[in-house]
Amino acid sequence: MRIAVITKSFSPDYELCAALNRSVLENSPETVEHHIIVPQSDRKLFSSLAGPRTRIRCDAEFLPSNFVHVPFSNITVNLSKPYPPVRGWIQQQIVKLAAVANSDCDAVVTADSDVEFIRPFDADTFVRDGAVRFFRKLDQIDERLPRQIIWHRVAHTLLGLPPEEPPFPDYISSPLAWNPIVARQMFERIESVTGKPWYTALAGRLDFSECVLYGVFADNVCGPPANSFASDDALCLPCWASTPLNLDTIATLVRDVRPTDIAAFIQSKSRTSKEVREAAFAALRSAHAQKSAVTAPAKDA
Repeated sequence: MRIAVITKSFSPDYELCAALNRSVLENSPETVEHHIIVPQSDRKLFSSLAGPRTRIRCDAEFLPSNFVHVPFSNITVNLSKPYPPVRGWIQQQIVKLAAVANSDCDAVVTADSDVEFIRPFDADTFVRDGAVRFFRKLDQIDERLPRQIIWHRVAHTLLGLPPEEPPFPDYISSPLAWNPIVARQMFERIESVTGKPWYTALAGRLDFSECVLYGVFADNVCGPPANSFASDDALCLPCWASTPLNLDTIATLVRDVRPTDIAAFIQSKSRTSKEVREAAFAALRSAHAQKSAVTAPAKDA
C-alpha cells in the first residue's frame, strides 16, 4: 500500500509548512512523498524544501486551462462561466480535490501547514483491509454551526441527494485521509447531477467544504468500502487558541495529548511565535513517547 501527504500552502505559511515537511520526513517511511502545492508566485520560496521525498507543485497543475488568474488579486475567472468569479478559498479546495484525485497512491493524507506529525505513521495507519480511513464524528453539526450546515446542504445539492435536517456528522479534520478512487467517483457523480464539469460546478458556488462533500458522498452515495474503515478519532491534538501561546501554556497542551495522536496543530491564526511552537511540538513528541504503549491508531477504529 502506498500513501502520500499533500499540503496546500502559500508564502505567509512558509515557516509552518517547512516544519510540517520536516515532521513528515522524520515520521514516515522512505516511500512516502510530501507534495506541497503553492501559487506560481511562491514556488521559488518553497523550492528550498524540494528533495527526493518533497515535491513542490503549482496550483496551475491542478486547474483547467480556462481558469485565468486576475493579476494583483486573489480571484480567478472561469472563462466558461465568468460569474461569479472563483474566490481564493474555493480555488484552494478545487486544487486540493484535483490533487487527491490525480494521485496514483492507495490513500492521500491532506495536512494543513499548521500541523506537525509527532509520532511515526505509515500506510497501515490509514489503510486497513483495502479500505481507507474515513473520519466521521456523528451528530456534531447543528444550529450552533450555521456555516457548516450550509456546507452539508450544498453537498447534498451537488450530489443530487434529498435535503436532510441537522444534526449532521463532522467530516473535517487535518490530517485527513482520502481515497483517490472515491474522489474520482465523486467527480463523476457531480457531473452527472449538474451536467457540468465538476470544477465548474464547484467554482460557481459561493461556499462549500471539500471535506464535507467527500464525507457526504462516501456515506450517502458510495457506502462500503468508502466508509467501512470509519473512525471518530482524528488522530490529532488540536489547539484552536486565537491568541499566542507562551511557554507557560505549553504544559496544558501537552497534558491533553493522547496515545493515538500522530499529529498536533496550533492554529496559525494564534500567531504563536516560532520559538514557542518549536518548544510545544518538542514537548508533545516527548510526552507522546512516554504514552506510546497504547495500541496503534490504525487498529482502534
